[in-house]
Amino acid sequence: MWYSLLAIDKIENDELVARVTVADNSPWFAGHFPDNPILPGIAQLHMVAEVVAISRQEPLYIHRLNRVKFKKLVRPGALMQIHVAAADGDNRYRFRITQDNQDVCSGMMSLANQR
Repeated sequence: MWYSLLAIDKIENDELVARVTVADNSPWFAGHFPDNPILPGIAQLHMVAEVVAISRQEPLYIHRLNRVKFKKLVRPGALMQIHVAAADGDNRYRFRITQDNQDVCSGMMSLANQR
């Protein structure tokens, strides 16, 4: 993995909280941007999908995104929390990524099984 998954905690009502960090040498930072590295939004969304896939122990991919908002830049070495809760339907999830109790990214995600 290009990031470190430090822990996944299951909370009641199918809610998860994962702690993750992205190392300074992650390939995402090399091209985005060399003199001012930030973690791209697609990488953040990928981490959310992988946390759900790991917790469900099955391969999943992002099928649909709704109401996604990016609110804060993520720099190398940042410690983030990924909050995920099941929404209406089997594969719909509300998610929020936070850093230092501030929202980084939030929205709704539909996941599908890989075939």
